[in-house]
Amino acid sequence: MKHLPIKPIIKFADFEKLDIRVGTIEKVEDVTGSDRLVSLTVNFGEFKRKILVGMKKERTDAKAEIEGKQALFIVNLEPRKMLGKVSEGMLFDIGYSNEITPVLAMPEKEIPNGACAG
Repeated sequence: MKHLPIKPIIKFADFEKLDIRVGTIEKVEDVTGSDRLVSLTVNFGEFKRKILVGMKKERTDAKAEIEGKQALFIVNLEPRKMLGKVSEGMLFDIGYSNEITPVLAMPEKEIPNGACAG
């Protein structure tokens, strides 16, 4: 594992700007023309989002491995267009920056979709 230095200190008010919520990954689909991206349909209770994630190279079968699981997502990021598709958030995963196979950041037990972290 590659150890990284601690990032610069931020104000708590900056952290509070992030809207981190639990969502259930209902559907995983390949993104045509990409060797890395998959499109997730994520249920946050009162709303659903499409979120693009670059995990194809890290998993042999993303659909089988993560479909139906709950995870943490940032839901208030500015939408980002990739390969003609719009991503409406960001999945929290752990390990990519450390050069290890990433895992989902997940609640320890099932909780209602849309529950906020923090």
